[in-house]
Amino acid sequence: MNRRERWQPVLDAEVHRWKAKSYNQLVSELAEEQAYEVELEGKAYQVEVQLLEDTDRYVHVGIFVDNGSIPASFRPLSESFICDRPQS
Repeated sequence: MNRRERWQPVLDAEVHRWKAKSYNQLVSELAEEQAYEVELEGKAYQVEVQLLEDTDRYVHVGIFVDNGSIPASFRPLSESFICDRPQS
């Protein structure tokens, strides 16, 4: 199993966690980029979550995972999703 395949479960879990949040939670929590460390099976992973776009219709969220090493951090594993703004 290569490095990126080992990162995939971490990315999947973080995407699931962030997708479960409401639009208002996302906007509030991502007013500034979030960067933190998670551990899986005794290994540490770096996670960054950013608000990529904030439009009048939706927010676009990006999630990036790597193992914290310099070469790996230049090309993290990533995924993004869109959360629609609630209609008034």
